[in-house]
Amino acid sequence: MSDPSVTQDLIHGGEGPAASVVSASNKPRSLWQDTWDILRHRKIFWISLIMLILFLLMAAFPSLFTHKNPDYATLAKSMEPPSGEAWFGYDLQGRDVFARTIYGARTSIIVGVLATLLTVVLGGIAGVLAAYYARWVDSVLSRIGEIFLGVPYVLGAIIILGTVAPAQSSPDRVTIMAVVIIVLAVLGWPILMRIARSSVIQAKHQDYVQAARALGAGPFRIIFKHLLPNSLAPILVYATITIGSYIGAEATLSLLGIGLREPVISWGIAIADHTSYIRTGAHAMLFPAAFLSLCVLTFVMLGEAVRDALDPKLR
Repeated sequence: MSDPSVTQDLIHGGEGPAASVVSASNKPRSLWQDTWDILRHRKIFWISLIMLILFLLMAAFPSLFTHKNPDYATLAKSMEPPSGEAWFGYDLQGRDVFARTIYGARTSIIVGVLATLLTVVLGGIAGVLAAYYARWVDSVLSRIGEIFLGVPYVLGAIIILGTVAPAQSSPDRVTIMAVVIIVLAVLGWPILMRIARSSVIQAKHQDYVQAARALGAGPFRIIFKHLLPNSLAPILVYATITIGSYIGAEATLSLLGIGLREPVISWGIAIADHTSYIRTGAHAMLFPAAFLSLCVLTFVMLGEAVRDALDPKLR
């Protein structure tokens, strides 16, 4: 004999506890829900996330990690090794290396994040326009991107920074950082343009885009309502890894003497200022270099974890 409650559920169209369980189990899941379910079970994601939080805390609240002034110099303590008073020792000018390493996180992360955001804007707009309008628009933007890709990164940075960099007399910190951020983005946008272009080309032939166009939706609505939201995954992965790449690029340019410079505090400047003292005071260079490497590794690990979680072949 059948259960009355089940019979009632069937009579009333499946309403009730049994139908609720079925409907809940059949509820479609979004891409980001599936991605989070994969990420939260991966150790590399949590390790990189914890490291990222630590670096962000250093950048936002350096006073939590040190109470010393990173610009205070005592020449009598020049190049003193690490001790209980100064955990990382002192640099050439007698400044606390630990304090400057902590405060250097702010500059390096700001440069990396802002340069990446500018790259996403430039490359994203160019890629979306090239993919959506195709034909001559695609040809022109693709050829421009190939020209920039053909310029060696370091050589292009030397030429641009040597031409537009502020005078050595008394540039302020914001101006110095802004110039480096713009140069990194100008030289880096073509790769992201290709990624955005490829993603949008795949998305624009989907049925929901064709339906929106048939219903009279304009280009602006189709791009921002349908194409961009469904093309964000590869852009997000590349942007995460690019932050780490730009932090390393900033240090490289500073090491060559064409990037950031005093009075800005950054890991790249600390390394550049003490490369000649590797034998007599390696601590002044090695500690900033170690933090730089860990920060770059953090963003790369996080980006790869997100990439693997979004890749259907690896699920």
